[in-house]
Amino acid sequence: MKICEVREILDAKVLCGNNLMENEVLYAFGSDLMSDVLAYVKGKTILLTGLTNQQVVRTAEMADLSAIVFVRGKKPEQDIIKLATENDIVLLLTRDTMYTASGKLYSNGLEGVSID
Repeated sequence: MKICEVREILDAKVLCGNNLMENEVLYAFGSDLMSDVLAYVKGKTILLTGLTNQQVVRTAEMADLSAIVFVRGKKPEQDIIKLATENDIVLLLTRDTMYTASGKLYSNGLEGVSID
């Protein structure tokens, strides 16, 4: 699924990374625990989270994530957006809860990360 399709499904606002919206994502993962992200996530994954701190972007960079979706309408500060822009990470913002956003993406064919 392309990131632009994720944006459309979640009716999300693009905070940065407009030039990367055609990139493909294969999986989605929802978490507020960045240690879980590092333990289970691989590249071409989109992260859904309610955290809006620098650690989220740093974790996304380390895990080679394609994009971060901030749920529940939580908007990060400008320095977080700048950091994501510098690291070519798309940031999206949706009003949906993590549960609802995950369900919408799954119903539209985006698989979750396997933790096996």
